[in-house]
Amino acid sequence: IDGDLPAVGTQVHGVMDWERRYQLMRTHTALHILCGVVWRDYGAKVTGGNMQPGSARMDFELESMSSDFAERVEELINREVEAARDIVVGNVPREEAFQIPDLIRTKINLLPAGIKEVRTVDITGLDLQADGGTHVGNTTEVGRIRVVGHESKGRINKRLRIEIDL
Repeated sequence: IDGDLPAVGTQVHGVMDWERRYQLMRTHTALHILCGVVWRDYGAKVTGGNMQPGSARMDFELESMSSDFAERVEELINREVEAARDIVVGNVPREEAFQIPDLIRTKINLLPAGIKEVRTVDITGLDLQADGGTHVGNTTEVGRIRVVGHESKGRINKRLRIEIDL
């Protein structure tokens, strides 16, 4: 916005860069697929992450990580893409959310205390998490995911880097 902010209640007109937003939706969903596979198959919590349109990284609470591990994860996440899993958004009361096992899989709980309802994103049959971001409607929309790097970020902190085909 150039100049002063409009007063509360003022009608404004905005323009969305749909291509960029859709790339972010696909990338964000790819991270959920990655997280779901690593949680399901290795029981590792997320310790950090970041994304840009088409590329991202996710850190996991793992003691070791090899090239073989990264290749296996790439194979598994692309199977999930091809499984054509629907992605369903919902809301649950805060108290109920904390009763759902593994709804929050980050090493620390980042849910602000004032939140009364928790928005959930469910990649049907793979990954149910508290999440406020944008996602595609089905895993096939993500397209191929490539694991393009892996590295150690500490004794029990390992990173995977991914890219999606744009």
